[in-house]
Amino acid sequence: MKPINFYFIGAGSWFLAYGMQSVVFAWLVTMVLNESADMVGIAQMAFLLPAMLFMLLGGSLADHFGGKRVAIAGHLLASIAPLFLGVTVLLEGMTYSSVIIFAVIMGCAQSLVTPARDGLLALVADGKIQRLVVQASMIQFGIQMLGFGIAAHADELGAATMLLLQFLILQVGVIAFFKLKVPHTRPIVADGHLLQQIGTSISEGFRTVRSSPYLRAVVTMNLAMGVFFMGSYIVTIPLLIREVYQGSSFELSLFNGANSLGLVLTILFLMRLGDLHRQGRALLLAQGVGAVVLAGGGLGLGFNSLIFCIFLWGLSGGFAMTMSRTIMQEMAPADQRARIMAFYSFSFMGAGPVGALLSGYLVTWFGPEKALMMSCAAMLVVVSVVSLHSKLWSFDPRQATAP
Repeated sequence: MKPINFYFIGAGSWFLAYGMQSVVFAWLVTMVLNESADMVGIAQMAFLLPAMLFMLLGGSLADHFGGKRVAIAGHLLASIAPLFLGVTVLLEGMTYSSVIIFAVIMGCAQSLVTPARDGLLALVADGKIQRLVVQASMIQFGIQMLGFGIAAHADELGAATMLLLQFLILQVGVIAFFKLKVPHTRPIVADGHLLQQIGTSISEGFRTVRSSPYLRAVVTMNLAMGVFFMGSYIVTIPLLIREVYQGSSFELSLFNGANSLGLVLTILFLMRLGDLHRQGRALLLAQGVGAVVLAGGGLGLGFNSLIFCIFLWGLSGGFAMTMSRTIMQEMAPADQRARIMAFYSFSFMGAGPVGALLSGYLVTWFGPEKALMMSCAAMLVVVSVVSLHSKLWSFDPRQATAP
C-alpha cells in the first residue's frame, strides 16, 4: 500500500473520532449534565487550552523526532481520554470534573497529532501540495460527517458506547501511522540539550512567521477565527440549539453535519476546478461572506433557517480553510514545515479558549442569538482591516517567495 494511503487512514481515524467527539462532548456538557452557559464555555476552553500551551511544542517535537513518531504518540495519548471517561460512565461516576479531565487529555493529544500530521503531508505530497491539501480536507470533513452521523444516536446508544467506539477508532490511527513509510528526518539542531533545541526551534519558527507578511496575515485571520468563529461553533450555537430550539444530540448532529456538508461541497468544487492562484483573496472573501451568513443564524427565523445558514457558512469555510492551509504549506521552508504548521494550528486552536470563554459570557449577558451576531460582526471588522492593511489580498504563490 502506498504511503499516502496509510497517511489518509491515520488522518481519517483522527477525524472520525474528532467528529464523534464534537457532538458527544457538547451533548454531555449541555444536555446530559445540563451545565450553564459559562460552565459550557469553561469546559470547551479546557479542551482548547492545551493547544494554546503545547501546539508549538508539538511542532518542534515533530521536526526533531519525525512526524510519524509524534503522531503515534498523540493517538495513544488521545485513546486514554475516551477509555477513562467511558469507564467512569459505566461506573456511574461521570461528573463535570471527569469531563474536564477528558477534555484536557484530548487537547494535549491534539497538540501532538495536528502539527505532526500537517508536517507529514508534504512528505507524501510528491510536490502537489495544494492538490493534496484539498484532498486531505475532503477526507477530513467527509469522515467527520460520518462521525456526526454516528454521534446522532448518542441518546439511544449511550455515552459509554460512543466513548469506547472512539477509543477503538483511535487505535486504527496508531496502526496506520506505524505502517507509514516516510523519509528519516534529522534533528532540528546538532548541539545542546533537548529542551534547548526545542526552544531554539520554536524561536526560529516564530521568526520565520514574523518575517513573512503572508504568513503573518494568515495567522492574524486564524486568531480571529479562533475567537469569533470557533467560540460560536462550540459554545454559542450548541446553547442556541438547547435554549431556543430545545434540541438534543440529533439536532447537534444536524448542525455539525450541515457545516461539514458545505465544507465538503466546496472542496469537491475545488478538486474539479484545480489550483487557485489568488489564494489570499479567496481566503478573505470567504471569511467575509461566512461572517455575514452565520450572523443570519442569530435572527431567530427558525431551526431550519439556522441549519441553512450553517450550511452556507460551511461553503465559505471550505474556501477559507483550504486556502489558509495551502498558503502556510507553500510558504513554509521545508526544514521548518511542522513548526510553521504548528503556528498555523496554534493561532486557530490557541485562540479557541479565549473564544469559548468569551462566547459563554456573551450568551449569559445577551442571549445566544445576539451573541452569535456580535461575534460575526467582530469577525467582519477583522476581515476588513486585514484586507486593507496587509498584502494577503494580492498574494500569488507564483510571485511570492518563502522566507
